[in-house]
Amino acid sequence: MDNYSFQDVLGTSATISTVLQFLTGSVICHRYIRKKSTGETSGFPFVSGFLSCFLWLKYGMLTQEHVVIFVNIIGSVLFFSYVLVYFTFSINKRIVIRQFLGACVFIMLCTIYTTYESNKEKAVNVSGLVCCCVGVLFFASPFTKLAHVIHTKNTESLPFPIIIASFFVSLQWFIYGLLIEDKFIQVPNLLGCLLSAIQLMLYVIYPSRSTYSVGPAYQQLRTEEILA
Repeated sequence: MDNYSFQDVLGTSATISTVLQFLTGSVICHRYIRKKSTGETSGFPFVSGFLSCFLWLKYGMLTQEHVVIFVNIIGSVLFFSYVLVYFTFSINKRIVIRQFLGACVFIMLCTIYTTYESNKEKAVNVSGLVCCCVGVLFFASPFTKLAHVIHTKNTESLPFPIIIASFFVSLQWFIYGLLIEDKFIQVPNLLGCLLSAIQLMLYVIYPSRSTYSVGPAYQQLRTEEILA
């Protein structure tokens, strides 16, 4: 009974934490709006977040898990809005468009497969596996700026709120997966913990320093963005 109670509480906590994790993107978007620029940050975490949430939403619909459906409806809406904000203030809009269209095509292909697959159990398993892979992609998406961070010795381009939230959320879901013995939950969240921990270590090695100060440094940043 105690074990069941802990599992129930942990599941609720993980659900709430996941929604809060999704909301961390609003902090980053607020910075974009305030500065009217996305700076050196990548929009890929938002695109991959939208992709991950939408696929988990489809998975929840297949398995009729109402909690999964509820959480990922919220996530899909939020990440879509984050992509719009990033697109609005991004200089490299073509990259954002390509990434988002790629995500939409992938979603469409997965939807077609799950709709026309006669073996529903197989459809659920394949959908779960795809969700796991995309979930890991979401956790690892800030690594797209890894080379830049190491080169500049500055973690300004990494989305710290998303990374720290990802670590604690994935840790909770990993423990929850152990309790219910679900490998689809265990594996991606264990990898999520490890990937997030590595990125957090970069903040210790290369402390963030602002690159948005007014003056020559800011002008140099703008020039680099235009040439990128």
